[in-house]
Amino acid sequence: MLGEYRIEGRRAAEIAASVERGIGAGHLAPGQPLPPLRELALELGVNPNTVAAAYRTLRDRGVIETAGRRGSRVRARPSSTSRGSIRVDAPAGVREVSDGNPDPALLPPLRDALAAAAREHDGRPGRYGDAAVLPELARLARAALDEDGVPDGPVAVTSGSLDAIERVLAAHLRPGDAVAVEDPGWGGLLDLVPALGLRPVPMALDDDGPLPAELERALRGGARAVVVTDRAQNPTGAAVGADRARELRAVLAAHPHVLLIEDDHGHRIVDLPLHPLAGVTHSWVLVRSTAKAYGPDLRLAVLTGDAVTVDRVAGRQGLGPGWVSRLLQRAVVELWTTDAVDPLDVARSYGERRDALVRALAERGVEARGRSGMNVWVPVAEETGAVARLLHAGWAVAPGARFRMASGPAVRLTVSAVAGEEIEAVADAVADAAGAAPAGGYG
Repeated sequence: MLGEYRIEGRRAAEIAASVERGIGAGHLAPGQPLPPLRELALELGVNPNTVAAAYRTLRDRGVIETAGRRGSRVRARPSSTSRGSIRVDAPAGVREVSDGNPDPALLPPLRDALAAAAREHDGRPGRYGDAAVLPELARLARAALDEDGVPDGPVAVTSGSLDAIERVLAAHLRPGDAVAVEDPGWGGLLDLVPALGLRPVPMALDDDGPLPAELERALRGGARAVVVTDRAQNPTGAAVGADRARELRAVLAAHPHVLLIEDDHGHRIVDLPLHPLAGVTHSWVLVRSTAKAYGPDLRLAVLTGDAVTVDRVAGRQGLGPGWVSRLLQRAVVELWTTDAVDPLDVARSYGERRDALVRALAERGVEARGRSGMNVWVPVAEETGAVARLLHAGWAVAPGARFRMASGPAVRLTVSAVAGEEIEAVADAVADAAGAAPAGGYG
């Protein structure tokens, strides 16, 4: 099974280290099956529980994955290898439309907000023992959540959406648990889940978000948590509408013990209303990041949820970083209260470019998706070739492999880097490169 390589060791730590050395040296290939527990235990002359402990350690580190009776195998991609590495670097003269960054022209200047935070700090420097969340930030966040119909709950602050999701998953799940995720979906989340030793279960989606039958299938299959993007889904632009929200809530109501995580990173850049799913499961959170509205370097997200979950997150955070900088929190308060950039203008700008590109592609016979946010998802016949042809035509797009598990090949374009007068040129290039894509749009 392992060719020339022999796993060695008498203790669990030694066996785990031997497997990692084999992977690092290239002797154990991605996807390669590992020996069954009892077979390896017999070969090494150790108790099967020792091998089980070694495999458990490797799984927790994201080095291997387990599939019940189908055994264990080396992960197709080590947990340390980000999907972000699946990219095409844009050489000189090639336009970058792959990175998912907001349009700098639509970001408010941070100078005044940071200066106001500094003045506040000068008057009363932060101290150990101060509240982890500024009361004014919590009040403003909770008021916006109330306005959007999000159930009542305490507010915590984390260093971005992914930090929040990681803390919530770790607060409830154990290695080996299954998590239902959107497919195609956010590459960062698709990396995070297996890195925590959890098992991602793909859910297909359409323009309205996850398909109810797919959510039901994942939950009946044992998923203990589900992550749903409410608006501006990355990479497809899907947004959960009112009817779909009712259908998904009905599915979740039959599984009240599942952990529900909602990601609303599109807050303040999307003009579609929020239709939250929260309130039908015992454990839930909704996360809102400032990255898309105010810039990726403003590392702050707010989350609300049931009291137990938020308390677990805040308690564990207190034993690590302690809190997210209250200087940043104060700056966000300033940004929220001054509205240097009108959120409706931001949503309108992204929407005009996104809708224009989807229409232009449709006129050329190319199906594309982009209901909300700043990205357009284009199914293609063959991904590598489409990316290469677009690069030759002067456009660096994101390979769909960064975002998908079982769904079909595609490319993602970020419209924040595209001016209105460039839409036709982009559409021409994509149409030439896409080939005869499969019908359906999401694979």
